[in-house]
Amino acid sequence: MKNLEQLVLDGVRDVLGTSASRIALHEPEFGATEAALVQDCLDSTFVSTVGEYVERFEGMLAAYTGAKHAVAVVNGTAALQVALELAGVQPGDEVLVPTLSFVATANAVAHCRAVPHFVDSDFDSMGMGPGVLGEHLATIAERTPQGIRNRRTGRRLAAIVPMHAFGHPVDMAALLAVAERYGLPVIEDAAESLGSTYHGRHMGTFGVMGTLSFNGNKIVTTGGGGAILTNCAELALRAKHVTTTAKRAHRWEFFHDEVAWNYRLPNLNAALGCAQMERLPDFVERKRALAKRYQAAFADQPRVHFVAEPARCRSNYWLNTVRLDAVDVTVRDRVLATLNDAGYQSRPVWTLLHELPMFAESPRAPLPVATRLAASLINLPSSAKLANSRI
Repeated sequence: MKNLEQLVLDGVRDVLGTSASRIALHEPEFGATEAALVQDCLDSTFVSTVGEYVERFEGMLAAYTGAKHAVAVVNGTAALQVALELAGVQPGDEVLVPTLSFVATANAVAHCRAVPHFVDSDFDSMGMGPGVLGEHLATIAERTPQGIRNRRTGRRLAAIVPMHAFGHPVDMAALLAVAERYGLPVIEDAAESLGSTYHGRHMGTFGVMGTLSFNGNKIVTTGGGGAILTNCAELALRAKHVTTTAKRAHRWEFFHDEVAWNYRLPNLNAALGCAQMERLPDFVERKRALAKRYQAAFADQPRVHFVAEPARCRSNYWLNTVRLDAVDVTVRDRVLATLNDAGYQSRPVWTLLHELPMFAESPRAPLPVATRLAASLINLPSSAKLANSRI
């Protein structure tokens, strides 16, 4: 019987073949359109936050996702921070977030001078579990004239932030039902899920606001960038105002009516984003084709399980993921070492957020599922170009 490391390596080789150079985990793909639009932006000299490409990019995001409004900003963390502030999160509040997430989810809460409160995952989607969230709130939440409070800490519970891990949608219907029961706004961290849908509706459009990321490793990149999605015209206007230093429009005068942020996405980045958005449907289809090949490669392996999209969902498969039957960090790391030594860049999930030193004292629910997933999940090479042919 093959050892687990060889079994996973053989599965990856079956999908990707072998290469003389390292196969990256996820890398962007650029072509003539990107070069042409970036050069046009350079020729215009409007490379900062003023220029035609920023609003064009926002329009493309809104049209693709079905959101009524999109506001482009410098990165996904900034987008989430501003969304939380606009949703009413105040210093000293608690915000419910998944512990299995990239650090930006909790950092955005901390930037609001609020406190992340960590919640467990759903085993199949890997995102925040609506069932465990409901059970946890039933234990800790109390209604007061000032709102829902954590009876253990006395702090107000201000919002819920689900994150769609690796592009796989959280069960939003169940989560929104929990949120409505407690009167808590939902702000989606959809940083990894551009191109993913839940019951036919795009991620980031279910909550009061949703946020996207266009970092260099995302399915669409602007180099660095993010966006706020919302169906509320008033929130969209506020988001645009406070991310452009709260400057009132005027032909020549600089008048700012509140303390705000210089978070507007530069036109040069937006030009790249416009070209990338034209290719997004193709990126999604090729990434889904690659996912099917991984799924087939591991279909008959009881010790390795490919993480597939949840029922009635369509995932962008930003990162393809397998779950080892062995729940053991030592075993996981042996598999990771074997894959990386063979030239296939692979990684575990992020260190669970409640285990990071700056969040070690933050409140948390019981986290058995996230702990199990962190010890057994591996992300495999997932670039769209890998679907074209075996290397």
